[in-house]
Amino acid sequence: MVVGLGTMLGKMMAESGGAERIATTLISWFGEKNIHWAMMVVAIIVGLPMVAGLSVVHGLIPPHPAAMLAVQQYHADIGKTIAYGLIVGVPTAIVAGPLFALLIHRTVKLPKDNALASQFLNKDEVAMSGTPGGASAAPKRELPSFGVTLFTVLLPVILMLVGSWADLVFTPKTLPNDLLHFVGNSDVALLIAVLVSFWTFGASRGFNRDQIQKFCGECLAPIAGITLIVGAGGGFGRVLMDSGISKEIVAATTSAHLSPLLFGWLVAALIRLATGSATVAMTTACGIVAPIAAASAIQVKPELLVLATGSGSLIFSHVNDGGFWLIKEYFGMTVGQTFKTWSLLETIISLMGLGLTFALAAVL
Repeated sequence: MVVGLGTMLGKMMAESGGAERIATTLISWFGEKNIHWAMMVVAIIVGLPMVAGLSVVHGLIPPHPAAMLAVQQYHADIGKTIAYGLIVGVPTAIVAGPLFALLIHRTVKLPKDNALASQFLNKDEVAMSGTPGGASAAPKRELPSFGVTLFTVLLPVILMLVGSWADLVFTPKTLPNDLLHFVGNSDVALLIAVLVSFWTFGASRGFNRDQIQKFCGECLAPIAGITLIVGAGGGFGRVLMDSGISKEIVAATTSAHLSPLLFGWLVAALIRLATGSATVAMTTACGIVAPIAAASAIQVKPELLVLATGSGSLIFSHVNDGGFWLIKEYFGMTVGQTFKTWSLLETIISLMGLGLTFALAAVL
């Protein structure tokens, strides 16, 4: 659902010229040579498929569900967690994103044709007339404003953020609380954003109902293979988890007397490698580490435990992770290229996140 609705939203943005508006605006702000930095900034704000920013937000910064659960398990302060998460996450995203990309891009050559990427390319062509005087261009459509485009793209993020704060705004189990949780669900938030895009990127730009339906239908075919592969990867991870590997990891690590920060990172990292899921790794590790950290002679701030555990949950995504196959198919890479880029990027985030968390612990 998330992939399908996200693709529809991207297709509407592309067909309306919203993608072109974002591109031209960011290029004017950052310059053509620094566009990869612009992608990282957008990724941190949006948390969509700009991979380094996505992983940092996923593992370190609430209101992502896994980070929110860790905040609750460790009884951490959410405001401090977000602040510390940004202190650790921003430099981590810079190193794992633009700087790492500068090193690795020379060794990875992607195919020229990408079925999914072609859905988001501007297909407008210059119409050539047959008159002797030369050529005439078709009228260029008016692009949506940068503000409208950014609002539509950020709408699901805003709704999920509102949903994550529902219990702080309204009493649990009341109608307003349930409504906020409902609109904050990732599927519902994306569905609402897609419906809004039918107006902001569709009707207001002159597209009729048939054209909008055609756009949404066109973009679904290329994601069918992705959906099947992600499902297979997730199923493989679940088999490993239900086979009892996580219990063996608990038995092997609880006997070691480690710093709570390192212990949280290690448990999450081992479960991540075994199951492939960062969310499963983070949520499982929190339940294991929380009581041990509370009884430990080495006391650390609970907010830093959230960051350490989140960093561990991101290490070395490989073939049992649905995200591995999603990234591979999105960018048309081979398995080897995905290991060299995505898996290594995730490992950089994990190790640097742990290192900066220790550095922050020393200062605080």
